[in-house]
Amino acid sequence: MNIKKKVSFLSLCLFFASCTELQQVVNQLPSGTAIGNDEIARGLREALDTGIEKQVQKLTQPDGFFKNDMVKIFLPEELQKVDKTLRDIGLGNLADEGLKVLNRAAEDAVSEATPIFVAAVKDITFADAKGILLGADNAATDYLTERTQTALYEKFNPVIKKSFEKVGADQIWSNLINRYNSIPLTNNVNPDLTDYVTQEALEGVYTMIAVEEKEIRTKVGARSSDLLRKVFALQD
Repeated sequence: MNIKKKVSFLSLCLFFASCTELQQVVNQLPSGTAIGNDEIARGLREALDTGIEKQVQKLTQPDGFFKNDMVKIFLPEELQKVDKTLRDIGLGNLADEGLKVLNRAAEDAVSEATPIFVAAVKDITFADAKGILLGADNAATDYLTERTQTALYEKFNPVIKKSFEKVGADQIWSNLINRYNSIPLTNNVNPDLTDYVTQEALEGVYTMIAVEEKEIRTKVGARSSDLLRKVFALQD
């Protein structure tokens, strides 16, 4: 048997072994709770759709980032000294406004996420669903991260750049940085805020999906449909 055939054979064995593991779980369910592979995949899709609808949409609202301590975007390390220095010389209001517009830009960008997530969720197969269902508490979130991170970055980055212009963040931060750079005995800074906020926005989106995933996995009351209750009973 050549190497390629051996690898294919081994992969097939592992797949069926995993399916057997899941089937053993299914067999332990009380009678009357039979569940098929298609239902398991549909249940995972519904769980992710629920997370997107309930949690990601919240981030698109005014203050969706700014007043949510789990995802609020703070200043990058190189600008923390800018913030402190401005506050020390009585420009705290300017510093507050600079922080707020970073979060506003992220809120604008997240509206671009839903179609990309929906496409990724539709592609979930039974093999994917099996791994997610029997995986860690954030396995579904990890699945989405792996399949959407690059596409979301490409969507978020130009939106955040435009949002900076729309909400005046580009001008505000230009003023902030210029003011800081003009202070004697300080080292000039010029960070890439668009990239920084894009990365922070991505992290915030996945954080909120993980919140909903954990709810559904650990709280029966969060399973809002018969399908969710039936599927997630397998991992209880």
